[in-house]
Amino acid sequence: MANARNAAAAPSSSSYSSSASDGEILRSLHRLARDLAGAEAPAPFLETVFAAVSRRAKLLAAVFDDLLRCGRLPRSASLCLREVLLVLQRFKAVVADCSARSRMRLLLQADEVAARVRELQHDLATLLDLLPVPELGLADDVVDLLALASRQCRRASPADSAEHELKAGVLALIQEVEREIVPERERLESILEEVGINDPACCSDEIETLEREIGDRVAERWTSAMIALVGLLRYAKCVLFTVATPRPMDSKVDLDDDDDDADPPAPPMDFRCPISLDLMRDPVVSASGQTYDRDSITRWFGSGKSTCPKTGQVLTSLELVPNKALKNLISRWCRENGVAMESSEPSKPEPTPVVASNKAALEAARMTASFLVKKLSVSFSTAAANRVVHEIRQLAKSGNDTRAFIGEAGAVPLLVPLLHSEDIATQLNAVTALLNLSILDANKKRIMHAEGAVEAICHVMGNGATWRAKENAAATVLSLASVHSYRRRLGRNPRVVERVVLLVRTGPSSTKKDALAALLCLSGERENVAKLVEAGAPEAALSAIGEEETAVAVLASLAKRGGAEAIVNIDGAVVRLVAELRRGTEWSRECAAAALVLLCRRVGAAVVAQVMTVTGVEWAIWELMATGTERARRKAASLGRACRRWTAAAAAAATEHPTEYTTSDIAAPAITAS
Repeated sequence: MANARNAAAAPSSSSYSSSASDGEILRSLHRLARDLAGAEAPAPFLETVFAAVSRRAKLLAAVFDDLLRCGRLPRSASLCLREVLLVLQRFKAVVADCSARSRMRLLLQADEVAARVRELQHDLATLLDLLPVPELGLADDVVDLLALASRQCRRASPADSAEHELKAGVLALIQEVEREIVPERERLESILEEVGINDPACCSDEIETLEREIGDRVAERWTSAMIALVGLLRYAKCVLFTVATPRPMDSKVDLDDDDDDADPPAPPMDFRCPISLDLMRDPVVSASGQTYDRDSITRWFGSGKSTCPKTGQVLTSLELVPNKALKNLISRWCRENGVAMESSEPSKPEPTPVVASNKAALEAARMTASFLVKKLSVSFSTAAANRVVHEIRQLAKSGNDTRAFIGEAGAVPLLVPLLHSEDIATQLNAVTALLNLSILDANKKRIMHAEGAVEAICHVMGNGATWRAKENAAATVLSLASVHSYRRRLGRNPRVVERVVLLVRTGPSSTKKDALAALLCLSGERENVAKLVEAGAPEAALSAIGEEETAVAVLASLAKRGGAEAIVNIDGAVVRLVAELRRGTEWSRECAAAALVLLCRRVGAAVVAQVMTVTGVEWAIWELMATGTERARRKAASLGRACRRWTAAAAAAATEHPTEYTTSDIAAPAITAS
């Protein structure tokens, strides 16, 4: 962890080495040499290169250990050792960078890594030769170690033929997949073993790292091969490791509601920002070489400070360098401990890095989809089915082409019965797989036409084993309802409407949010509104005002399409909407104004009278007209006109009939469309 945390500090090392004392330089040299001596190769094919670095570092560690006992260094020796420190720091940066890369990218760029190491070894040998050894008073055996280290650094390492054969084998495999040749299991297994990918967790990490590197455009020359390797690794993971149990964080289920409140594991200190002490989401290195979370250090600089928060050192530059090595380690820790690296909507179709495709990647995806669906069709045990469904769920995250392959292979009819599974993980994986597949319109059709699919989704919404499964079922309804004809069909199904409304009433926040979004979509069809009102959608949405801004949008949509009377008949509905007009979010205030205008227009003076009884409503309308969105300002202006006309009419009625006047005698004010 410390290696990665400090790997990006090399650019600022020159200022440090010029101001540090000889003792500090020697201690830093000794520490760096020991770290490099213990560095492990990130992949089997780099063991030769890393072993050579380790051997040189062990020799230097012994030399620096002896130098620590010396007194003040001669000036020429001091200057030379400061340059040696810079070279060792660059060595350490190379080690940390290799550890953060995907193994496949390392293989593709192994020649470049080896060249970089050779260059650094040559620089180090030159500096060791320039070191004024006689002036240091070293023991003879230490002098011999120094000379040996210099000779070894200058020695040319022979080319690793096994590494080149492995690289050629991987590239040949990509070409075969491009030609639609299914890879042999034994050959795949052999290649992955040589690369160092031996289990499903390692394979998943490799896929995620490759996708991130492709998105970051870190190796333009090899991007096409890396894209193909993502598809090939997904296929290999399914073929070689499907029999393994999914990682806990990949199929995590909330067995009971109390688990949602459980405290997440405490992050290691190296992963915490020294300023906020919170987990770093975007670690960056300052000019002092210290790592901070970008938000925290940016706020520090924004407050007018130009010093390092940890060391107090005045910074010569406020430039921040991303610490990608540490970020990769933090991401891996988050995945392994079920901690969210970024805030996200848990029940939306699961996000994945946007990675382009090529012929080899598409063919690998097609092979993977076909393999998994065939495997699912012959899975007789619950455990076996869960493992395959989990892989389908993961694969369905990777793009529309892959979703199409899964749908075409016939996955949907096989997934539907699993929604009734009594196994918690299987049910969750199945409903999430359908949610991810439903992003593609062709799969929406497959789901809607699959026998018993809608009923199975209703079953999960009503009787799902976990809230996560229930909210993913609601999100699936939302996805399906985005197609006009399916929206009407779902709205005509009383079970769908009742279950969605029930989730709004009883679900936790994230479930309520998805259920409200589904209600909003269903209410976009006028013929659905009567069934929504009958099922209690207005009352459910009203109860969620203040918790979820979508609730106000649902009420506005219902009011627009025939549900105005039902909303007004709910005690306190108008008052709640006016309150949201004053205290809600920007969007909820806009929707509250739209809903109130619609209620006034559809129902009449009784609603305007209720609006006018709320203290401060005029101020809320004027504020929205001044600060709201363009649509909110229009709606607020319409509501204001209705209130002024009602007030004028009330005053006129009171003057003409002072003893007989009631507000119900006033005609509904005309509200122009806006």
